[in-house]
Amino acid sequence: MIIMDSRSQLIVDVIAKVTQGKISINSASQLLNKSRRTIERYLSRYRAEGIRFIVHGNKGRAPINRTPESLKKQVLHLIQTKYYDFNLQHLAELLAENEGLSIKRETLRGWAHEIKHVKRAKRRRSQVRKYRERMESPGLMLQMDGSPHRWFGDSRSCLIAIIDDATSDIHAEFYPSETTEGCMKVMKAYIEKRGLFKTLYVDRAGIFGGPKRCHFSQMQRACEELGIEIIFANSPQGKGRVERCFDTFQDRLVPELRLHNITDMHSANEYLQKVFIPIYWQQKITVKAKSKLSAFKAVPEHIDLDTICVYKEYRKVRRDHTFSYNNKMYVIDSPIRYSIVNQKLEIRSQFDGTFSVYFGHRKLHITELEEPPRGSEFGMEVQRKLDVIELAQTLGSVTKAAQVAGCSRQSIYTYQKVLEEEGVLGLKRINKPLKRNKNRIPQVTEEKIVELTLNNPYRTSLQLMTELKRDHNITVSSATIRNIWKREVMNTRELRVKRAASLNKEI
Repeated sequence: MIIMDSRSQLIVDVIAKVTQGKISINSASQLLNKSRRTIERYLSRYRAEGIRFIVHGNKGRAPINRTPESLKKQVLHLIQTKYYDFNLQHLAELLAENEGLSIKRETLRGWAHEIKHVKRAKRRRSQVRKYRERMESPGLMLQMDGSPHRWFGDSRSCLIAIIDDATSDIHAEFYPSETTEGCMKVMKAYIEKRGLFKTLYVDRAGIFGGPKRCHFSQMQRACEELGIEIIFANSPQGKGRVERCFDTFQDRLVPELRLHNITDMHSANEYLQKVFIPIYWQQKITVKAKSKLSAFKAVPEHIDLDTICVYKEYRKVRRDHTFSYNNKMYVIDSPIRYSIVNQKLEIRSQFDGTFSVYFGHRKLHITELEEPPRGSEFGMEVQRKLDVIELAQTLGSVTKAAQVAGCSRQSIYTYQKVLEEEGVLGLKRINKPLKRNKNRIPQVTEEKIVELTLNNPYRTSLQLMTELKRDHNITVSSATIRNIWKREVMNTRELRVKRAASLNKEI
């Protein structure tokens, strides 16, 4: 049985009429849009095989270059179980490297589409932006940014990277978050490796001295001391070099870290520095600069990176040659020929918490002043409450303790209850009753609002305001009612219903 489509049926009918002499070969060539040689070949095959000539000889045969079905199943199993978060190009590379399977990318694409398991690229931006050429020489401009992401394990971390605009040479490290410490360490490591560069292209984050911190950014201060100019981008697309590098890292580095069972920051940094950047990034991503002249300069001998890439703060010297830092007092022990009262000291704080004090370029020796303790470790007020509780236990009578301490019995009962339930910190949170604001509504009105609210917790503030004015001749605004609800922890309908239900159970 031969099944033919309309085109095949037309060819058979025309060739049959040619053999019957009803139409000529030239007419058949025009009807079928075939050459005369093809029509003659059809005729010879029709006389030899009949209408079976229309069936191609390879029909039903497997292609000679067809991939074995067992190999396809093996690759699909690897995609679903081991390489499920790799893109197709990366997948083809790892299959050849780790599994010894050489599969073309387009073949992998077809197989992945069959199981609906394709890691798609992000949508392109619709806004057209002007293309900017790379810098001509390395070291003219470097871009820096941080990318918070779930790079390894279950917690989020931040990858801080600095990349050369001319060559895409990169240095990156993982940190818990994008902080001044992390940015300084990354910049310092790159300077130690390549040298000083001209400009640093960053976003307007406060770390780099954006609008909010334009006067006290540590990164901006360090760059000024190193002679590096900071340029602020007006949009993320402006520093697209570092933004696109984060796309590549998220696409390739994340699945590789998962594949190697890396879940801690130290191992992730080690893999990034020793494997990913040297083997993949340096070999396949970096490019040659247009100019062979490098703009990097060696760090001068008079510049010490360890004294620049630190936190620097300034304190004024008091009349007794002391200063305060981190809520502590220090006295200057170094012999000083002249008084430096009201002069500013430079405090260089290292990332490990240690610090040193300089006046000009001279390091000063200092000693911490230990002040005598004031009251107890919990404070005078908390100690007084603890003494009252202890007095009640010693006398065995709350009434006598109240008379001796000069407070009410209810206060002592409250102190005992809070100490038992919340501990000493609970006593610290007990404040003295504050004076009511003269503009605040009377206490009786507040109690009436709470009472009516609990009687019908489903009412809105507007409905309650109307009822107060109509039935009780009390004029308050709906905002005042909502403030009272918030103070009484009844600012939502669920809380009011729950409060009313608990009150009904007690009754």
